[in-house]
Amino acid sequence: MTTELRVLRASEWDDWFEAVELDFGGLPESAEEREFDRAITEPARSLGVWDEDQCVGTATAFPFRLSVPGGAVVPAAGVSLVSVATTHRRRGILTGMMRRQLHDVREWGEPLALLTASEPAIYGRFGYGAATQQLSAEIDTARVRLEAPAGTDGVRLRFAKPAAALDACETVYARNVPARPGMLARRPYWDRMPLLDPESDREGASPLRCVLAERGGDVVGYARFSFKPAGSDGTVVLRDLEALDPAAYAALWRFLFDIDLTSKIRVRNRPLDDAWQHLVSDIRRCDVRLRDALYVRLVGLGEALEARAYLAPVDVVFEVSDPFCPWNEGRWRLTGDAKGGAACKRTDEAADLALSVRELGAAYLGGVSLASLAAAGRVRELRPGALAEASVAFGSTTVPWLSHAF
Repeated sequence: MTTELRVLRASEWDDWFEAVELDFGGLPESAEEREFDRAITEPARSLGVWDEDQCVGTATAFPFRLSVPGGAVVPAAGVSLVSVATTHRRRGILTGMMRRQLHDVREWGEPLALLTASEPAIYGRFGYGAATQQLSAEIDTARVRLEAPAGTDGVRLRFAKPAAALDACETVYARNVPARPGMLARRPYWDRMPLLDPESDREGASPLRCVLAERGGDVVGYARFSFKPAGSDGTVVLRDLEALDPAAYAALWRFLFDIDLTSKIRVRNRPLDDAWQHLVSDIRRCDVRLRDALYVRLVGLGEALEARAYLAPVDVVFEVSDPFCPWNEGRWRLTGDAKGGAACKRTDEAADLALSVRELGAAYLGGVSLASLAAAGRVRELRPGALAEASVAFGSTTVPWLSHAF
């Protein structure tokens, strides 16, 4: 039996997307979600595998821009909607799509590929490294106090309809993107994603709500959330929260703690260094949990390493293994510092560190240290001192975080 791998035709989108839904559980999306997915999918950046008239494999790559250490925003392919029909597993379909997609990403001039993995074990063999984590929590607000800093009294809070407040919220979000590696600058139409709120996904909670933090008439923060009633023990379900300064941030969290008839705040996706953890009276009653989030793959190795800044001066030669994208194989000399202007060029000099492109992807945003990867046997130090030098340089003052899934 033969299959055909090719770029998606616009007329095939419905069949292609039905294959995605079937492989991810078979539950159809709401009309609102389906309209959104149709709008953000670019057929020219999407692949389908066809067995006669049946779609048996899918993948797409959104044209994103990713914040990296130093504040630059770098072109990146957001890999998503990857599926292979259960009837066609173990035939090389996924490998074929991944190989074709990475060649396409290189042709598009995008030095990075990104994804979130429904099954993390799959993508390491294609060179993707787990680069960020996300924090979830369930805060017992009946027993935990929020100790807000001074200055919150100068912040005015008001409710707003989520759609009406969208532009103001997006302005705050955009200002925060360069400050935290891993955040995605909004692409056209992607600003609608935070407003998606199908009733089927609410699990008994209220429709989406929005509260704005203002100072001097300017919006300096926002929180989007829903409320799940349960007598006097309701739950606040936080969707997202952004603020431009500590006072606005704390005022929004204090508001969430003070909502009547609630005893819990459920937090779904926050940075590992989220500051509310330093404002609560008892972190043990917040049920903090971590999980993997963004996977990063260097497609254009030299360009990717030159795009970010480094915490400390660095001058190391990497011996890189990348059989899936052989153009990255070999020795690369990286020089750079916190001022930017890094250089990463091929070299014949002796290698200082040996690793695969997967480890470089994991360390790229500064959330995973090369030293910890070396302790796991995934990085080899060939020149004494090189590991410490590179580990410090690759760090980030702010923990990287993927602000929304794709």
